[in-house]
Amino acid sequence: MTSGGSDGGPRGRQTRPLRHLPTVVSALCCVGVAEMALHDLRYLFPFTVILAVITVPPLLARRRMRQVLLSGDVRTVLGTWQSTIERVMFPETMAPLMAATAYAAYGWIDAARTALDRAVKGPAWDAAVEQRLFIEALLDTFQGDRAAGLLKAEELARLPLPPAGPFARLRIARLRRGVVALARAFAHKSDRSDAKKLRTAASSTPLMYWAMRYGAAVLAVDRGDMTEARALLAGAPPWPEQSAFRVFDAELRGFTAV
Repeated sequence: MTSGGSDGGPRGRQTRPLRHLPTVVSALCCVGVAEMALHDLRYLFPFTVILAVITVPPLLARRRMRQVLLSGDVRTVLGTWQSTIERVMFPETMAPLMAATAYAAYGWIDAARTALDRAVKGPAWDAAVEQRLFIEALLDTFQGDRAAGLLKAEELARLPLPPAGPFARLRIARLRRGVVALARAFAHKSDRSDAKKLRTAASSTPLMYWAMRYGAAVLAVDRGDMTEARALLAGAPPWPEQSAFRVFDAELRGFTAV
């Protein structure tokens, strides 16, 4: 989950040590051309081209992925993860967990629990305690067992951060705090800092964008700020019947219409 790739997927089956070689070579070329451009402006154009080749495709890919994650279309999300799922270690356990993560993030409670049931229970299952707590905290919260959801969210927050780079650790910490704030919002036990935690988690983890927005909307309704609640619901996708978000959306809009 949070300690995996940008979408929460586990690491691939193979490490592929040379996968960064093209990027490294391009970067070295860019540095060389930049040095020449400092002495001769004729090299400025090739420097710009090389820089664009290095930076633009990853930026476009991230933008496309963000758009997919914000669409709320869980089937499309799983389709974009397919290549990762095919390479994942311990696929009999981790592939169902990845599916359950996506389903839970978009409120598909029954589908998420079915995916969890398919996961083989073994060493990989035991090692995936963070991902399982994340999924179960969401499912309990969305299904109405708010006390259990809050307990699991708090247990998730107490886990030590995994060994990762500083930005990854920051994103993981923000997501964990967001899950706790989400569980507290649905349990109507929020504190003053939870609104910010929900906004931060929504902006840093697109997979959880709408879940965090609904949590923030619940919090806004509890405060009596219907204008804020309506703003948080703006642009929400049309949720299918399988998603608990369909019910949340209708109920919250009913409150804000009063």
